[in-house]
Amino acid sequence: MRTARKGSVEMPAFVRQLVKETEKRVSSFFKGGRGGAAEGEQQGEGEKEEVIPSPYLDRPVLDKLTEEGCARWGLTYALGSMQGWRANMEDFHNCVPQLGGELADWSFFAVFDGHAGSTVAQYCSQHLLGHILASGGIGPEDDPEKVKGAITEGFLQTDKHLHSVARREGWERGGTTVVATLISPYYIYFANCGDSRAMLCRSGQVCFSTEDHKPYSPLEKERIESAGGSVSFQRINGSLAVSRALGDFSYKGAENRTPSQQMVSPEPEVCVVERSPADEFLVLACDGVWDTISNEELCAFIHNRLRVCTDLRDVCTQVIDLCLYKGSLDNISIILLCFPGAPQLSTDALHQEAELEDLLESKVAEIYDELCARGEEPELLSVLTVLASTVIPGLPPGGGIQSKRNCIISAYYQQRDAHKPMVPNVSENYN
Repeated sequence: MRTARKGSVEMPAFVRQLVKETEKRVSSFFKGGRGGAAEGEQQGEGEKEEVIPSPYLDRPVLDKLTEEGCARWGLTYALGSMQGWRANMEDFHNCVPQLGGELADWSFFAVFDGHAGSTVAQYCSQHLLGHILASGGIGPEDDPEKVKGAITEGFLQTDKHLHSVARREGWERGGTTVVATLISPYYIYFANCGDSRAMLCRSGQVCFSTEDHKPYSPLEKERIESAGGSVSFQRINGSLAVSRALGDFSYKGAENRTPSQQMVSPEPEVCVVERSPADEFLVLACDGVWDTISNEELCAFIHNRLRVCTDLRDVCTQVIDLCLYKGSLDNISIILLCFPGAPQLSTDALHQEAELEDLLESKVAEIYDELCARGEEPELLSVLTVLASTVIPGLPPGGGIQSKRNCIISAYYQQRDAHKPMVPNVSENYN
């Protein structure tokens, strides 16, 4: 697969400025709402206004972390993760394809999307599974109700222990969403706490997906307000964009209320789906993915990619690039789990893929030559703009032209290099 040059992705200047100005205004507003404005009014003339650093970079960090593995019962998996436009990487993960012992045919995977720092996400990625297993509800009998209870208890215990560490280490501001799956020989258990999401594809269609926990959801909003909070700008107290998370203890101080009744609840929503031979693949991903692509689009895209690519890490990388090119400004992390029934490599699909890439290369060359003939500078953005308005048959479903942007960029640079004037070798001419 062709890859884009690192310098080829840039946020348009007006978008970058809009993002920065919006972040500055919103941050200043909420800072004032907590007393910051009053403090600013009392500053002396010689004191400078506090500069709030932007959470976004001028260019995205495109380096990707990838991981792959398999379980003895036929599961294969891969992870892909990228910092992207965010100033810091706050995503963590946990991949355990085999739990071991009497649970050797069980698997656990989770994505942790941290906010206000990465510390809580890192801590939970190291301790959540241990607390789930320590609850005692998971065993070879595979009782769905016991397992669901064990998962919930594991989350609550993780949050409880985290609170002790947070008070000692000063982590009160940090938190993390979690989406996890526990796969047994007979069931797939889903646990979601926040706005990361899991999606199961069966027979080529979305079979199940978790529900995001947002403050404006009716039941979540009711709990928030009952705990003394409010929802404005679709955020808790105008600040936090998720209504369930581990950590975030500054939102968990309401007296005479259980942990699950606080403004931010650490209780996951746990669901169970009976396994089927028709199960193809399962995705766990942070909101950096779901902000730009729907369940159905991602299901169709991965289903298509698995027919032309055997490296699951490459599939994850393609999903990350697709989300980036669709406009994701967040960290992007995805775990792809493939069951024995996943789509297999197809000769016909490979042939169609090769034809598509040849077509795109010829289209890029055609557009490049047309721009040159009109006396226009054939910049990459100009080529992409023309190509985006062109009907291209055979594009990957769910991905569209954005999913082949790396191929297009590679073809563009080939054209640019081919049109460069030849520079004579001075030493050869001299000799």
